[in-house]
Amino acid sequence: MAPHMPTTPAPARHRRRRRAALLATLATTTTALVATLLAWPGADRADAAPATFAHPGVTVSKSQLDFARDKVNAGAQPWKGAYDQMVASKYASLTRTAKPRATVECGSYSNPNYGCTDEREDAIAAYTDALAWYITRDDRYAKKSIELMDAWSATIKEHTNSNAPLQTGWAGSSWPKAAEIIKYTYTGGWANEGRFRTMLRDVYLPKVINGSNSNGNWELSMMEAAVGISVFLEDRTSYDKAMAKFRTRTAAYVYLASDGDLPKTVPSQNLDTKAKIVSYWQGQSTFVTGLTQETCRDFTHTGYGISAISHIAETSRIQGQDLYGTDVGQRLQQALGFQARYELGEAPPSWLCGGSVTRGLGPVTEVGYNAMHTRLGNAMTNTQKLTEQNRPAGSNNLFVAWETLTHAENPN
Repeated sequence: MAPHMPTTPAPARHRRRRRAALLATLATTTTALVATLLAWPGADRADAAPATFAHPGVTVSKSQLDFARDKVNAGAQPWKGAYDQMVASKYASLTRTAKPRATVECGSYSNPNYGCTDEREDAIAAYTDALAWYITRDDRYAKKSIELMDAWSATIKEHTNSNAPLQTGWAGSSWPKAAEIIKYTYTGGWANEGRFRTMLRDVYLPKVINGSNSNGNWELSMMEAAVGISVFLEDRTSYDKAMAKFRTRTAAYVYLASDGDLPKTVPSQNLDTKAKIVSYWQGQSTFVTGLTQETCRDFTHTGYGISAISHIAETSRIQGQDLYGTDVGQRLQQALGFQARYELGEAPPSWLCGGSVTRGLGPVTEVGYNAMHTRLGNAMTNTQKLTEQNRPAGSNNLFVAWETLTHAENPN
């Protein structure tokens, strides 16, 4: 065996080379680690607020409005029929008188109903008038929209009783849609815009931004309001918070087979056993792609959830982050298709809701169908049939209005 030779210290220049090589290796490792973390689901923040908000940018963009306007002016269908339906509705009446209240009190199933219907319908009317303004350029509609927004911003202070969060979400979804169109397309001025902003910031946003652990349509509608309000206020922090809640809730609202044996859950709800999950899913224990948390409750409430998902995804796309290519789009497409199948009259199997469903999905398919079919080219046979059968889609008198006009076959 060769004798052990003492180690001679390396010259200083060699030590410097080794140190440089080590630092290079560390830099490479750090870069790889960062890349790995960014590749982790959710880490890329594909739903983050834009550096600069696009306006008008809540559910409907300027290019979408221009498309609808051109179609109406050309007398093309279904847009002309949808427009005629809208302007003939009570919401477009130029003699409408606002009915604001300082306190809107809404109990379960609207009992009591102190200002709840009035608030929701005045908000839809403000949006209706804003759309009518954009298409006709008739100042009277813009002024009526402003009049309605001003009446409420001068009066309302709070929402109370058990349905207050949902009521705030519903009305708070329509107000920013109206305000976006008026502020960014009407040149006649809006003197009380600042007061309206204060109303959204102080009365509406705090009531919806923290979400809800009730049925999923509550939180989805509340996040729709929070996202829309954040766009109008250009509040990036609230936008990010609302979007994060939206992504979690959407994954927990629509089941995909890739989720595993059981649906995903919202951590704060502590649905940590199968029994709890089945109970929350209205007693449904067989989970299939496209089923929603409220399918076995009824299709009307399911429609509220699906509609809110589509509205938020549309707003996010307008703001530069397209969620339709993520699980949000997949869940939306599958939920539409699954519900449409039975809404069209197919008898449910015995394993689905005990063999009986309560239909009544509502005018909620246009936005999601347009995104996933018209723009992305996905075949959606049942959804297409239901959507075309229901045209022109009107209003559900809560927070959905005139989506055949704004989104039918709209490539923008």
